Amino acid sequence: MTRRVIISGVGPISTLGVGIDDTWNAMREGRSGLKPITCFDPGAFPCHVGGEVDPEIFKVRTIVPKSYRKAVKVMCRDVELAVGAAVAAIHDAGLKTPGVDNEDGHVISPDRMGCQIGSGLIAADVQELTNAFVTSLGDDDEVDLERWGVTGMENLTPLWLLKYLPNMLACHVTIVHDCQGPSNTITCSESSSALSLGESMRVIERGAADACLTGGAESKLNPLSYYRQTCAGRLADSSGLEVHDVVRPFSVEACGTALGEGGGLLLLEAKDSCDARGGRARAELLGYAATQSCNHDGMSANGEDIAAAINNALRSAGLDHDSIDAIVPFGCGIPSIDAAEVEAIESVFGERASSIPMVLTIPYTGNCNAGNGAIQLSIACRCLETQSLPARLNTGTAHCTLQVGPADAADADLSHILVLSASQGGQNTAIILGGAS
Repeated sequence: MTRRVIISGVGPISTLGVGIDDTWNAMREGRSGLKPITCFDPGAFPCHVGGEVDPEIFKVRTIVPKSYRKAVKVMCRDVELAVGAAVAAIHDAGLKTPGVDNEDGHVISPDRMGCQIGSGLIAADVQELTNAFVTSLGDDDEVDLERWGVTGMENLTPLWLLKYLPNMLACHVTIVHDCQGPSNTITCSESSSALSLGESMRVIERGAADACLTGGAESKLNPLSYYRQTCAGRLADSSGLEVHDVVRPFSVEACGTALGEGGGLLLLEAKDSCDARGGRARAELLGYAATQSCNHDGMSANGEDIAAAINNALRSAGLDHDSIDAIVPFGCGIPSIDAAEVEAIESVFGERASSIPMVLTIPYTGNCNAGNGAIQLSIACRCLETQSLPARLNTGTAHCTLQVGPADAADADLSHILVLSASQGGQNTAIILGGAS
């Protein structure tokens, strides 16, 4: 027998806002957060639209304890987003930690609180590198490696590298909230959040912790990351398109995705722990599975492998395909990945596939990569809690019979929701959430 694992707090962060209420309200109203990119000049790239977090809404210095504010200078954007999401999740869970209430301290013992966070390939700030490179130029105006070693590197702050290591997201979150239980970092692109949740689930099931902060966060809204995604052929060409037409999942006119910054953290908790402290479950984690696709085209999605993840998740939950009442697919707008998801869903659910409601998040937030799965899971939790579905944004002509076209928010009878991810590295995940009981 293993412990029942529930989600007791959700903390999404994206262009829609900070916390589940801002995110849910925007999606219920059908209000996308995508807009022209302003944090850097995207003129050299095909896609000029993205999901930026409003700096007036989120400032990391305002949410960390005063005693920790000096550390903000060694937080890259990804770390800031994770720290913000952690506070939102803890507040949503009705929990107290040293990071949100210094006087009351712990509700859950520090050594019983773990942390597994998904992270991406963090790109260094271009201006920081430029300031160092410019002092390393040789007589031919090219970077001279000898001068770089002698003088260039001296123009980087001594703690420069600590801003950009992928494990810094979990590092700062665990320090702020004094999480002394098992901790880990997973870097598997868009599947990072879901894989981290799977690890947290196992940690709690085997009794190594009573609760874990889990999920992911990432920002690819910087020139270096944007260039990589452009080279991989993943970005939509936004020229001549209205902002709301750029991301068109499962449409014949789909031409790629748009990027966002954000993600989210969830508080996973043993049900007995949540009950003992008087907490409230948002949803129960019933099934989880992961598979690996071996395509090497920069897209990495295979319908058969995604279907295997779905079937394995159903098996782990002890459910059949008739039990799934809604699906939150990856739905990124990259044609080959969309096609693989359609193939998988139709092969598993057969004739039922066309009658299962789909919940799409990327047309609202952009593809938040390592943090994307946490947004999907947060929305799935709120769907189960409210017994309703958000509005669905999509344009163009659907290339399948799935319910992926535009739709208003609506009430729904929901017992189980399937959440899918398919990453650039080929990792696929399927998670099944059930209503709290």
